[in-house]
Amino acid sequence: MAYNEELAKRVQLALKLFPKFILEDFQEKKMFGGLAFLYKGKMTVGVIKNDLMVRVLADKMKDVLSKKHARPMDFTSRPLKEFIYVSEEGFKTEEQLQRWIELGLEHAKFKLNMK
Repeated sequence: MAYNEELAKRVQLALKLFPKFILEDFQEKKMFGGLAFLYKGKMTVGVIKNDLMVRVLADKMKDVLSKKHARPMDFTSRPLKEFIYVSEEGFKTEEQLQRWIELGLEHAKFKLNMK
């Protein structure tokens, strides 16, 4: 199993809570050996093994990484810019998962507005 399919289903269900006009712009894509969720082509969150991957704005990284279950995404043996992993304990509840998704969506919207 390359990624936790149960977690992927939880993310899919959580995305359905967004308004339809936002939901229509999400797509799924296999990346990093897992499953990524993109908003208008920009990665927001993903599932890699049992971790949640989240894109985070650079100015929020220090604060986000201070959270107990967050760590830099070191997929290539060195931290990737604006990517974090969240361990299972950090998204036990649907409310926790939703907050991480919203953080990833914030990153995508910001990057889209920079164009």
